[in-house]
Amino acid sequence: MKLLTGNDLPSGDVIWWTGSGWSRHVEDAADTGTDGEAILAVEQAARRVNGAYVIDAAATPDGPRPAHIKERIRALGPTVRMDLTLKPEVSPEVVL
Repeated sequence: MKLLTGNDLPSGDVIWWTGSGWSRHVEDAADTGTDGEAILAVEQAARRVNGAYVIDAAATPDGPRPAHIKERIRALGPTVRMDLTLKPEVSPEVVL
């Protein structure tokens, strides 16, 4: 299974290709098969994503699971206790 991931241009949030657009949730990610690079070329040219690339993943009952630990951290969030992290005073809502 191959997934596309990158960062949202306005917010910098990690995003995942859904087959028709981008989502902040890895559970929404779609398998691109052998079309990943072609999709990336179109999406990057349209400036809808920054720093996008193709990754390996495994299908699970809960949705795709990135194969590499770096991508799992990007998908699931920080590896530290949330009560110890810095918190912004105001979190702007981001719309894709």
